Amino acid sequence: MPEKRKLKLKKFYFHPITMFFFGIILIMILSLILSAFEMQTTYNIVNSSGTDLISRLVVVENLFGYDNLKYLISNTIKNFMGFTPLCMLLVSLVGISVADATGLIEIISTKYIRKMSKYQLTFLILFLGIISSILNEVGYAILIPLAAVIYEKEGRNPLLGIVTAFCGVAFGFGVSLFVGMQEVNLIPYTKSAATLIDNTIHISLTSNLFFIIVSSIILPFIGTPIIEKIVSPKLPKYRRYDKVTGKTLQTSEIMLSDIEEEEQKKIAFEKNSKVGLRYALITSIVIILLFAYMIIPNLPGSGLLLDMNEKIYLDQIFGQNSYFLDGFSFMISILFIVTGLAYGIGAKTIKNDKELIENTNNTFKNIGMIILLIFVYSEFLAFWKQSNIGLVILGWISNLLNNLSLDGIALVAITTILIAFAGLFNSSLTTKWMILSPVVVPMFMQNNISPQYAQLVMRVGHSMTCGITPIMGFFIIYLGYLNQYNQTKEKPITIRQSLKFILPYFSIMLLVWLLIIVLWYVTGINIGPHVKPTI
Repeated sequence: MPEKRKLKLKKFYFHPITMFFFGIILIMILSLILSAFEMQTTYNIVNSSGTDLISRLVVVENLFGYDNLKYLISNTIKNFMGFTPLCMLLVSLVGISVADATGLIEIISTKYIRKMSKYQLTFLILFLGIISSILNEVGYAILIPLAAVIYEKEGRNPLLGIVTAFCGVAFGFGVSLFVGMQEVNLIPYTKSAATLIDNTIHISLTSNLFFIIVSSIILPFIGTPIIEKIVSPKLPKYRRYDKVTGKTLQTSEIMLSDIEEEEQKKIAFEKNSKVGLRYALITSIVIILLFAYMIIPNLPGSGLLLDMNEKIYLDQIFGQNSYFLDGFSFMISILFIVTGLAYGIGAKTIKNDKELIENTNNTFKNIGMIILLIFVYSEFLAFWKQSNIGLVILGWISNLLNNLSLDGIALVAITTILIAFAGLFNSSLTTKWMILSPVVVPMFMQNNISPQYAQLVMRVGHSMTCGITPIMGFFIIYLGYLNQYNQTKEKPITIRQSLKFILPYFSIMLLVWLLIIVLWYVTGINIGPHVKPTI
């Protein structure tokens, strides 16, 4: 009998840009249908005096409506130009490109990072990503492109560096080695909600300190083997061309050839490199001390980056009008630029300004696709927000929480899971807590659970799903860089594939987070100085 041939269907790949364009159309159609069915909800927020609740109605907006169409069309440029991830990325890339062009990143990689094992490097990237959340989302814009460059210079798969950096920032968001932006964002809502039960309550800035420190240490230890053992083997292979033979080599072969080449360079430029590193070290110390002086209040000429209209120091440095927070990406870029130039001058890798600018330009040659992707995505996100679909779902979850009849471990676990689920549709930490805190905090207090612990539940729930939803604004940097370093251009890395890469990390970390938050409640260990999970 003749052998039957199996019919193989050729896989068809839509580029993420196309998918987000389709997403815009889908959101518009969905908004039309849901608004026709009058999908709406009400939720409560605490009034400005913190004594009563104000009910708000939110409805799904029909994006085909006259006013909405007028708004969306007229704000297209504003949506793109005001898109924070784009601005932060471009500013960060300026500094990274100069440091790379002068050879600073390469020499640091050769002298220090190459001595690390792959597990140590992964741990370092995860840890830096986790603690970067002290400054909100700055880690996405700085650490993702930097990790890609470092991994490529190490002969490792830069896609792995991108995934590692993203997982560290996204799934460790809200914990750090000290208090930061989360306290400024969450405490006002926690305190206002708590006063509904006890108007004498005090929520200190360090009320979650012990929990966030311990968590920021535990997470990279657990995350490192997940990345190396589970995530890494599933990523597409990355090959580079050998400069001599012109053949493609596997990563392990590249490492050997690169190491030999770098060793030769090291012998030839050892003296100049030492001088350059000395210059870079001295310069970096001076710049860091200068920036540190700018955030110290009440000294001659100090406090330049503080909002002196605020009374509390944490609000001065992390508040909504903080010059330090608004300028941090630029400060990091300046640090890279100045130390890179110092190294280049000392190591004599800078011949003239024209060559430096041309080498710096190499970083920006291939980001045209990322900018186009961000443009379409910024409109996709604007359409999603204007439709109010995510806000309506968040209101539903708030009402569902309000009707729960649970206590103890069940209350903690279910609340955490529902907050995590809400994050799939609304990625704003402050918006979620503004709506959920008037429900969660009093409910927890009535069950003898402290409002400080309720705030922890919010942080953990947000971290669980922060990186798994495409509506989280900085997700686009992760997706864009995956495609920039993707070598099979006819098969772009799709949204589905990008989520598939991080799915093992997300799944395990979801369970880890849930276990940590429940065990902390069961054991009753202090979550901060003189603050316990229970009242």
